[in-house]
Amino acid sequence: MSTTETLREMKLALRGAMNGPVAASMRAKGLTYKVNFGVELPRLRDMSARWPASRELAEALWAEDVRESRLLAAMLMPADDFAEETAMEWVASMRFAEEAECTAAHLLCRLPYASDLGFRLIADAAPMAQICGYLTLARLFMQGRRPTQRDADELLDQAAAALACDSASVRRAALSAVNRFGALGEAEAARAERLLSAL
Repeated sequence: MSTTETLREMKLALRGAMNGPVAASMRAKGLTYKVNFGVELPRLRDMSARWPASRELAEALWAEDVRESRLLAAMLMPADDFAEETAMEWVASMRFAEEAECTAAHLLCRLPYASDLGFRLIADAAPMAQICGYLTLARLFMQGRRPTQRDADELLDQAAAALACDSASVRRAALSAVNRFGALGEAEAARAERLLSAL
C-alpha cells in the first residue's frame, strides 16, 4: 500500500473513531488544529498498531495540521531513522504540550542520541523544547539510565529555573524529570530533595 493510500485509510479510521464532544472541548481550551477528531490518546496508541512504522509515512503525518496525524507520526516514526536535525525541526514546529508529551514518550526517549538531545532541549529557550527535553530525560531515568555528574548538575541547574518559570507545562515536565532523577538512588534523591525544598 502506498503512503497516499495509507493516509487515506488512516483518515477514514480516525473519522470513524471521532469523538465530537472531546474535540469541541479541546477547541474551547485553545487546541486549534485545522482538523481535530477528538480521538483519545489510548485509542490512538491501539490504532497505531494497524499501520507500518515508516519515516515517509510519519513525515507525511507530521506535515498535516491534524491533531491525530501529528500524534500518530510520533508513534510511527522509526527511532533509528530519525535524524537529530529532523527532531529539532519537529520540536520547533510544535504548538501544543500534548504534541511534546506524546513525541517525548513515543519517539524521543527511544532515539540512540536521546540523552544528548534531552540536555540540548532543556537548555533551549522555547517552552515546547524544554517540555520535550525534560520528559525525554524523565523517560530515560525511568529506564534506569544514570546521568554523569556533569549532566546531573546541568539537569538540576536548568530545572531550578524551569520550576520558577511562567509555563505550567514546563514546570510539570521539569518536576517529572527531577522526581524521576531522584528515584535513581539515595544520592540522587537527596539532591532532588535539596532542589525542591529550596524553591
